[in-house]
Amino acid sequence: MRAIALLLGLAIAVPLHAQQDGRNAADSPAFKPTVTASGHGEARVTPDRATLSIGVETKGATAAQASAENARKQRGVVDAVKALGVADAQISTVDYSVYPEQSVPTDKSGSMPRIVGYTVTNTVRIDVQRLDQLGALIDAALSKGANAINSLSFFSSNEDDARRLALAAAVQRARGDAEAMAKGAGGNLGDLIEVTSQTGTGPVQPFAARMSLQATTTPINLGTQTVSAEILARWLFVRD
Repeated sequence: MRAIALLLGLAIAVPLHAQQDGRNAADSPAFKPTVTASGHGEARVTPDRATLSIGVETKGATAAQASAENARKQRGVVDAVKALGVADAQISTVDYSVYPEQSVPTDKSGSMPRIVGYTVTNTVRIDVQRLDQLGALIDAALSKGANAINSLSFFSSNEDDARRLALAAAVQRARGDAEAMAKGAGGNLGDLIEVTSQTGTGPVQPFAARMSLQATTTPINLGTQTVSAEILARWLFVRD
């Protein structure tokens, strides 16, 4: 019985000892409360560069015929673009494809589809360094046989500066929120402990481009570019 009583005494004493060692961290002199806040910031810039993808699609009874016609038209497109001052280094082929056109039987005879012709597509990308030329470039390409404007994207050389402005705005917003939380908790913000960018800056918002192919010169509305940033920051909390 004495051995059993001794074991019970040990079983009770251990949890009591563990409770003493597991005191609330907030009561420890080493504990320093903090305030954490996230922030979102944005900055806007005006584009100064663009990339334009222009395509030529042709059809023919044979692949050779369709390809020859495509080459003739695409040469005309490239020559027209160069005539407006675009250098060879600014023009690159980004897609070329040849595929057959098939006729599918409409009856239930079970006959196989047959090739009735071929389609060839050739797409070039133009690095546009003068945005005032965009309308003229599109018009010149269309007049020489281009029949597809696949994409038009705008960029800014000042995107890095805009990203830094967005980061600064995000930090200021986070600090404002942190100060409000600290005051609401009966204290103030202390020193900054850390601030980090959250998975880089947000995606660049695309520009809207409006094109009217019936116009004498295709109008392009550039708009502005939005760069966004997200940060996470932590400060010491100082009690009043």
